[in-house]
Amino acid sequence: MSDYRAVIAAISTPPAPGGLAVIRLSGEGCFELSDRLFKPAKSRERGGRLPSQMEGYSCQYGYVVCEGRTIDDVILTAFKAPESYTGEDTIEISCHGGLYLARRILRLAVSLGASPAQPGEFTRRALLNGKLSLTQAEAVMDIIGADGEAALSSARLMHSGELAKRVGKIKDRIVSILSSLAAWCDYPDEDIPLLSRESLEKSVGEASGEISQILNDYDNGKMLKDGITTVIAGRPNVGKSTLMNALLGYERAIVTPSAGTTRDVIEETLALDGLKLRLTDTAGLRQTEDPAESIGIKMAKDRLTSAELVLAVIDGSSPLTQEDKDILAELKTRPAVVIVNKSDLPCEVDKEYFSGENILFVSAKAGEGLERLPDVIRKQLSLPTVGARDGSVIYVNERQRNQLVEAQRQLGAALQALSQGETLDAVGICLDLAAEALLILSGERVTDSVVDEVFSRFCVGK
Repeated sequence: MSDYRAVIAAISTPPAPGGLAVIRLSGEGCFELSDRLFKPAKSRERGGRLPSQMEGYSCQYGYVVCEGRTIDDVILTAFKAPESYTGEDTIEISCHGGLYLARRILRLAVSLGASPAQPGEFTRRALLNGKLSLTQAEAVMDIIGADGEAALSSARLMHSGELAKRVGKIKDRIVSILSSLAAWCDYPDEDIPLLSRESLEKSVGEASGEISQILNDYDNGKMLKDGITTVIAGRPNVGKSTLMNALLGYERAIVTPSAGTTRDVIEETLALDGLKLRLTDTAGLRQTEDPAESIGIKMAKDRLTSAELVLAVIDGSSPLTQEDKDILAELKTRPAVVIVNKSDLPCEVDKEYFSGENILFVSAKAGEGLERLPDVIRKQLSLPTVGARDGSVIYVNERQRNQLVEAQRQLGAALQALSQGETLDAVGICLDLAAEALLILSGERVTDSVVDEVFSRFCVGK
């Protein structure tokens, strides 16, 4: 565990060459430490100041120096506590974006007394100093990792404190019920009206319903943030690899006229109009005696079983085969988009066989007809469409979901106790446990191990 009074330092920009790199320092004494490595470009008479003499939210041009030798010319920005990201005195040094250069300045700061920051330690200090709630801190990495508009909008809402507000209202409703029960039980001689079982059921049911509204979007959020496991399937030579290359925009899969060219599983991640597809091209599904191809076909079938979405490719330039029909029959109860490929050639399939909103006639080779694919996918998975995104949907993570599920379970137990005529003490115990789960979710009552787990996925420097 780090000493949260010490000055910490880290490179806050990605570990790659760029136009700029930022070295961040935070903690009591970071201004005095910075005085020893920074030299203002201007003299004091012309407005030059050491970091300890600067006002908060101010910048200054100067040089990072070591033993009288200039390492780089930089912009130093000062943030005074508590008006900073961490709530502490903070310095950010923007230098030229060379990897060695940024590391050299960081080593200099460490040699002068700073401690290397641990993953997520700047945000952890913001949490400890009351600048962020736990759910807001979790949203920081969601913002960084957002791959689409829906995921970004959700992360921004979370970071603004919207989830904490919604959970807080539910918790306050439960606490209000508990207060009324406690007042009636503790002061029996006072003229305090007892809540009727009907009103209790109504209030508890409303709290449970509010939790359900948040949980209902969990599966959608998981797919939008983590990506949709998508398998391209079909018999050989229908254009599966051509489709994958067309979606990716470059030649990732080998395409030849020979059947059975794809024998291994080819995987790529694709951003498609706000959707993140974890795309897999598989071997053509058919009966074969070739041992290598047989292994590829078995792997393809295994991937089909676990896929969240299937892109079933049919060759529209030839009549349907029994293999085509078997594949389509297998996918009737699963989220799938049927892609009738080779629309640039004379159509030989019976169009009457294809009906529904999940059918696309395309030419993967010419890149035609694929523009409707994102909207068709959204309909198949019941995801919000581009036009329906208004930034009002919150997608909780697994930790948050677990606490919401526990709170809802306890509310359900309270409702059951009421319906079975159990004592109000039994109802109160269930409500206490529900409130406890929500307090853990928000971080108001949480163990160090939970906080450690949250920040273990953070990058150093954030």
